[in-house]
Amino acid sequence: MIVFDLQCTLGHVFEGWFGSSAAFDGQKANGQLICPICGDTDISKAVMAPSIGIKGNQKSSKKPVSAAAKEVSTAVQVKEMIAAVARLQSKMLENSKWVGKDFDSKARAMDAGDVEKTAIHGEVTREQAEALVDDGIGVLPLPLPIIPPDQRN
Repeated sequence: MIVFDLQCTLGHVFEGWFGSSAAFDGQKANGQLICPICGDTDISKAVMAPSIGIKGNQKSSKKPVSAAAKEVSTAVQVKEMIAAVARLQSKMLENSKWVGKDFDSKARAMDAGDVEKTAIHGEVTREQAEALVDDGIGVLPLPLPIIPPDQRN
């Protein structure tokens, strides 16, 4: 795997993981790259700092870290990343209307021009989501599950 820092035209920088540099080029050419922050599809590689290892005859100044300490550190990082994703998702949904199980019909009505286009979120089956994408209707799954408004305490 290769990790690239990617950037949209609005300057949002995010990571992308690819099997190869050619895989990145192919996804870019097919319009499959989307900024997770704003939805922009004009994505390019951002400037990255090179990863340079120490010389083979030099000792690392880093002290060895125990496996338990690494696990705790990794768990903390994962929690922080999930919290960051949750904050971003919450920010995205502030201006989006919950339409529940009517998502499929509402998205199709917006695509057809029958109703005004607006940001919506709701529930669809996998088959419905795949059919929307197959029909050229842009939909994305939410990265984290949400509690529908009518089911909150």
